[in-house]
Amino acid sequence: MSTSPSIVCLGEPLIEFNRPREGDGRTWIQGFGGDSQNVAIAAARQGASAGYITSLGQDWMGDAFLELWKGEGVDASRVSRHPDAPTGVSFVTHTAAGHKFDYLRKNSAASLMQPETLPADYIAGARFLHLSAIGQAISESARATSDAAIAAAQAAGVKISYDTNLRLRLWDLDTARRTIDATAARCDIVLPSLDDSRQLTGLEAPDAIVDFYLGLGARLVALKMAGEGCLIATAHERLRLAPHPVIPVDATGAGDTFDGAFLARLLAGDDLESAARYANVAAALSTQGYGAVTPIPRRAEVLAALKGAPAPA
Repeated sequence: MSTSPSIVCLGEPLIEFNRPREGDGRTWIQGFGGDSQNVAIAAARQGASAGYITSLGQDWMGDAFLELWKGEGVDASRVSRHPDAPTGVSFVTHTAAGHKFDYLRKNSAASLMQPETLPADYIAGARFLHLSAIGQAISESARATSDAAIAAAQAAGVKISYDTNLRLRLWDLDTARRTIDATAARCDIVLPSLDDSRQLTGLEAPDAIVDFYLGLGARLVALKMAGEGCLIATAHERLRLAPHPVIPVDATGAGDTFDGAFLARLLAGDDLESAARYANVAAALSTQGYGAVTPIPRRAEVLAALKGAPAPA
């Protein structure tokens, strides 16, 4: 019997410093971020069993993450600590155009992960492996580790979930396109966002974008369209959901919340429409507070909001 959680996420956690837009310009709220670890927490808050593979520094930030995951019920038994490299840091600021990220992550512990130390048995015991393009972009060794994780999942029949999160500060667009397209072709579920996908594919229409990723080989594409809701597509089914109405203050981590909630509900046995409606509402609710992790809703909050959620478009 497997001791692995149902969802295993791989990537880089980041200590987050978020400066509220309405603040005095000097106040920073310390929180937690990193897209793949946000997914693990979002899934755990919906009742799924989730675990994380990464490397942390031997610093207070690494200690803080371990304490966070313990409290959230995210399994960290395969998390390593690097003897010298630090845990990464992100800074989030806000303008009328949206949120902006700055980082201190070069040579972070997570960026130095190696495929040779990957816990393949841990992945093999899961039902989903989740990873993202950011986790591939941070270094060549992290990219190789991601490739090894995908291979381990494929060998064990574990479904692979992939977020195409694009960060052009980490790599050039051509390299990102090649890597993301090749990875999406190996994955069961691809979770792009509309803005990133327009840059990656050169396509504008949401239907054309999901067709592109289905054409690469993905079995399911969940296109996150922020204020336009989401579009869920397989080779035989297509579902549009209007956005859940909220007054947003910070969209940091909203797409990650969608990913974790969507996977959690699929694992719970929901059909595509139910899982997508749930994830759509969870993502919207997460924009009502500052930071990536703190505003992620728990299942009871999502269920309460679902009672007033709009029907599929």
